[in-house]
Amino acid sequence: MQYDLGIQGLAVLVICAVAFGICVGFVGRSVTLWIGFFAAIGWFVGGLLTSEVMFATATETELQPIIDGLAFDESLLGGLIVGSFAAIATWLVARGGRSHRPTPI
Repeated sequence: MQYDLGIQGLAVLVICAVAFGICVGFVGRSVTLWIGFFAAIGWFVGGLLTSEVMFATATETELQPIIDGLAFDESLLGGLIVGSFAAIATWLVARGGRSHRPTPI
């Protein structure tokens, strides 16, 4: 198994992760400021694992497009799944339970 992710492929993955984190940050900013950060980290990890571990043995004729060793479509799917789970987990942890809310009078 050969990992051949280059600088350009890594840059594309980072840009997608940051864009996803910014979008999630706008949606979930009422909960915590960290939700976008954790969502971006989840996207990066999911995209990297999907591209470089699950589809590392695939050739360029099997997968399209490949950007400097990054299986782009597969990394988008993996990033979306793991990033969404990270955003939801952060949201659930940050919002607290009913016991942390003020009691209505």
